[in-house]
Formats: sequence, C-alpha cells, structure tokens
Amino acid sequence: MLDINFVRDQFPAFNQPGLADAAFFENAGGSFTCKQVIDRLTRFYTQRKVQPYALYEASRKGGEEMDEARSRLAAMLGVETDELSFGPSTTANTFVLANAVRKWLPKGSAIIVTNQDHEANSGPWRRLAEDGVEVREWQVDPETGHLDPEGLTALLDEKVRFVAFPHCSNVVGEINDVARITSIIRAAGAYSCVDGVSYAPHGLPDVGALGADFYLFSAYKTYGPHQGVMVTRRKAGFDLPNQGHYFNGETLYARFTPAGPDHAQVAASAGIADFIDDLAAHHGIGGAAPARASGVHDLMRAHEAVLLQPLLDYLGDKNSLRLLGPRDAAKRAPTVAVETKAPGREVARELIKHGIMADGGDFYAVRPLEAMGVDTGKGVLRVSFVHYTSKAEVDRLISALDQVL
Repeated sequence: MLDINFVRDQFPAFNQPGLADAAFFENAGGSFTCKQVIDRLTRFYTQRKVQPYALYEASRKGGEEMDEARSRLAAMLGVETDELSFGPSTTANTFVLANAVRKWLPKGSAIIVTNQDHEANSGPWRRLAEDGVEVREWQVDPETGHLDPEGLTALLDEKVRFVAFPHCSNVVGEINDVARITSIIRAAGAYSCVDGVSYAPHGLPDVGALGADFYLFSAYKTYGPHQGVMVTRRKAGFDLPNQGHYFNGETLYARFTPAGPDHAQVAASAGIADFIDDLAAHHGIGGAAPARASGVHDLMRAHEAVLLQPLLDYLGDKNSLRLLGPRDAAKRAPTVAVETKAPGREVARELIKHGIMADGGDFYAVRPLEAMGVDTGKGVLRVSFVHYTSKAEVDRLISALDQVL
C-alpha cells in the first residue's frame, strides 16, 4: 500500500500557510510540485544559469542535467532517449506537431479527431480543414461520454492518415483502451496521437507498450515545472517534416522544438524521475527504470481507486446532480465532473467556505460537454485529486458536498 505520509512529505505545499488547512481538489488543473523538482530548479538558477553545453563547468553541468531529464524520463516511459522532447506546454507542442502533419498529409487525406478531447488536442487538428484536409469526428456516447472503438473502425479507410484521441478526458475521466485503439489505427495504416495530460499525473504510462506514435502530457500536472513533454516515436518523427532549425533536422528530439527550450525547467524535470525513484525505493520496488515506474504507477492507481470509489458512490446516488463518466473507480481517473443545478463555479465558491479548493466551468472541454447536453454557460463542478490526496481529505470533500448540494 502507498505510504501516504511519506508521499506528502515530498510536497512542501502541504506545510504552507493558506494550503495546509485546505484540501486541494483542483489537481487536474495543475498538481503541487514535489521537493525534488524544486531543489533542482533552485540549483539550476543559482549554480547553472548560463548557456548550457559549453566547456566550462557551470555550463557543462547545466547541459548534463538537461540530458539527464530526457534520458531518465524516456526510460520510465519505455521509449528511447531521443524520442522524448520538451516544449513550453502541451498546447504548444500539439500546435507544432499539427503544423508538421499539415505539410506531410498527401492531397485528399483525412484525419480523425474526437469530441471527448480537451481543446488543446482537438482545435489544432480541426484547423487542418482550412487546407482541404477532411476532418472526421469520432463521437462520444451522449449519455455516458464513452468512446466506443467500434465507432472509430467505422470511420477508418484508406484516406485516413492520422488519428488524435485522449488517454482520458478531463471531464469524463474514463480511461480509454489506448493499446487496443492504437492497434486498430496502426492496422489501418495511420499514425496515432494520444493526449495523456489527464492520465499521466496518475502514474507514468509505458508509452512503448501502448503503441502510440505520439504521446503528450504536461509536466506541471505531473508534480513538475511548467513544461510540455512529448514522445515522438522514431518512424513517425522522421516521416513528418522538421519544424526546428534546419541543422537540427537529424536530431529527433529537436525536430518539433522550433523555439529554444527553457533550460532550467527542462533540467528540473529530472526531479520527477527522482520523486518516482524515491517512492520506488521507499516501497521496496526495484529493477530497471521501466519496472520502477510501473510499480509506482500501480501504487498510485490503487491508492486513488480506493479513495475514489466512495466519492463516486456518493455522487452517483444523488438525484440532484449528474455524474459524468463511469461510476467504477477502476475504469477512470480521479477527475470527477458533475452537472449541478447551480453553475459549477458557484458550487465551487461555496466549497471554499468548507476548506475545499476546487473549481467550476467548462475546463476547455466545451465539445464533450456540449455532446453530453451540458449547458456550457453553467459548466460543471470538477473535483480532481492525485495519489498524495488522503482519505481524510476525501471524507472532508464528501461532507462539504453534502452541505453545499
């Protein structure tokens, strides 16, 4: 079982005025940062804040720390070191990738998107229609928000070259069967792009096993600095045109990084790997990097599911609201959106009085909310947590909801 006290000791936020006495349930918008990342960021800014990769010591060490972040996270994700790149955000990374796809697609091609996505993994792809690309929509079930793989199969043909879909939605929460879906896409001769922003905070996935050609997530939602992380598998990465400096065209991790990286934040991202390794060591999980990451992933998911199920049962039994997504904790991430009589943000404002930090709105998920018949003007209340959340905090949330709702 996850040692929650050890975990919470890794996050300085729990001891800060204004945070220590409240329960944080807006983790889907950005998680607290672990001390391993903070320590590395502080060290870089105080000891390495020079142009990296020069011969003098401060520069050399700065470059080594940036390389360490790439190599260690790539190993934990089950991919090669040069298949992982950093960018200013997942939205920016997706925008650059979409521009490469725009230039690569043959005339008369089609792509597939879903209406389950956060807009960051939907809008850039839909804009390809401006250049004559046929954009097909894989639609959710309007009652449940579920994406049925059979619906994807019906859309695939020889014209489809690219499919973008989420690992899980930031409002529906259901975990899609990525390995099955990418297998279907690969068999149709197309490339897959998976938005992992809402999944990765609950345990780093084995991207190699999932079979995605592109996999993107946000470090700042995964206990780290404000960076976007993108996995680009080798064949797909070199098939698409270079978006970086021409002389970096043969370097895979630089092909989709047109702007200079944030040196300090890239280096600090190694702290995410430090944190996972510290959790693995504390819980007796050994082996190579993929095994350690997998073991920690399973610990996180198990802890979250135990805490999540009572919340889903409570919300699912209330006739005064609508719970979006599955009621089974094993099938979803602990990102829980509910449609309430009052606007979601008004309910969130009331929860603040009970020491609950949450929010309401559309969360840039306008398309899935509209598809499920939710009034986006009112939005939804969303409560979300990760592995550092305690049972006492979930109990406190349920008690507060009982009074507010």
